[in-house]
Amino acid sequence: MTDLPTELPTGLTTTDLPTAAAQPSVAPLASVAGEVLDVAAIRRDFPILDKEIGGQRLVYLDSASSSQRPQAVMEAMSAFAETDYANIHRGVYALAERATGRYEAARGAVARFIGAPSADEVVFTKNATEGLNLVAQSWGRTHLGPGDAVVLTQMEHHSNIVPWFQLQAEKGFEIRWIPVTPDGHLDLSELDRLLDGAKMVALTAMSNVLGTLTPVREIADAAHAAGALVTVDACQFVPHVPADVVAMGADFAAFSGHKMVGPTGIGVLWGRSELLDAMPPFLGGGGMILTVDQGGFTPDAFPAKFEAGTPPIIEAIGLHAAVDYLDALGMDAVRAHEVSLTAYAFRALTERMGDRLTIHGPPEPAQRGGVLSLAVDEVHPHDLAQVMDEHAVCVRPGHHCAKPLMKVLGCGATARASLYVYNDTDDVDALADALAHAADFFAS
Repeated sequence: MTDLPTELPTGLTTTDLPTAAAQPSVAPLASVAGEVLDVAAIRRDFPILDKEIGGQRLVYLDSASSSQRPQAVMEAMSAFAETDYANIHRGVYALAERATGRYEAARGAVARFIGAPSADEVVFTKNATEGLNLVAQSWGRTHLGPGDAVVLTQMEHHSNIVPWFQLQAEKGFEIRWIPVTPDGHLDLSELDRLLDGAKMVALTAMSNVLGTLTPVREIADAAHAAGALVTVDACQFVPHVPADVVAMGADFAAFSGHKMVGPTGIGVLWGRSELLDAMPPFLGGGGMILTVDQGGFTPDAFPAKFEAGTPPIIEAIGLHAAVDYLDALGMDAVRAHEVSLTAYAFRALTERMGDRLTIHGPPEPAQRGGVLSLAVDEVHPHDLAQVMDEHAVCVRPGHHCAKPLMKVLGCGATARASLYVYNDTDDVDALADALAHAADFFAS
């Protein structure tokens, strides 16, 4: 395995890094460059990475879609199901009370992981998509109408676009867009105009296509000064960068367990207490009520009023184990590893592919995550990915649920490789080899 660089890539200086005001939750590279992950040991925690496909070592580079899970997460879920499972918040017998305690402990662990002031501000959902829909349908339905505006960015995932379109059709507010610059950053030159009359800004903290780390705090400060709230899609951010929702300036933030070495079927919506308290329930049913009679109902306090029905109990146990796993690695070290490995990937891929290759997004590894959206000459991304699969290299072709951004980029799709804690330079070299083979195959 090639040693990872511990210095800034050539041509990048400390003045090129995002400012503390713009990115308060991203540790400066200088403070994390000495942190090192033992990737070989980490890989042993993930049984699937021992798998061979067609006699070749599995190279998993699709963590932006869904990360793999370590043994500790799977064992925590299995052990809970075998020894501690019961429905929660209702039973008074010992097993039910123990299960309830484990579920609420998971909520507390997540709150600490993201810097939430209170565990009650953490709402468990089935994924981040549900969390973003909850904000639109509960807060948005209450506060938005004709003459209002919601501000989005051109790099948003469909989960942070479609719910606002759905509500717009009913409520008649305006949707405005923060554009993307040619080098993959947000163009904030017209931000004051876009915020005039806006009530909500909904933006990603890290693009799932470009890898761009957006200046959330800068935008949040401007939004709050204009009287707007801020919803952050933190799906790509929380698994990779030390997160602090308060320092970020968010009013709401959503992310999913399955992108942070946790299970599918559980996500998180964090919201400020005073906002959650004033919002009506999103779903109705058992578990979210204080009382019901023939004349109506009274919802319970948050977070219960947003967790109707039997929640993802076993998945919450898995998410707790995932948080513990990442905490043990150290999120500063996770971030440092990703910056270094991304820098290596830029060098290795461009040296191997030359001007045949386009890597969309910011060229500075310290200003982005390890998401590499690739284009090779005129080769369709699906064809690239299919040939690369013959080398057991897993990348994802498609529009990545970001069609507005694809239109800005002038393409219908990209082949996306995404890096995480269990990837190393050997994986990047395998990516470069497979990509070159695929390009040569279609050029012949």
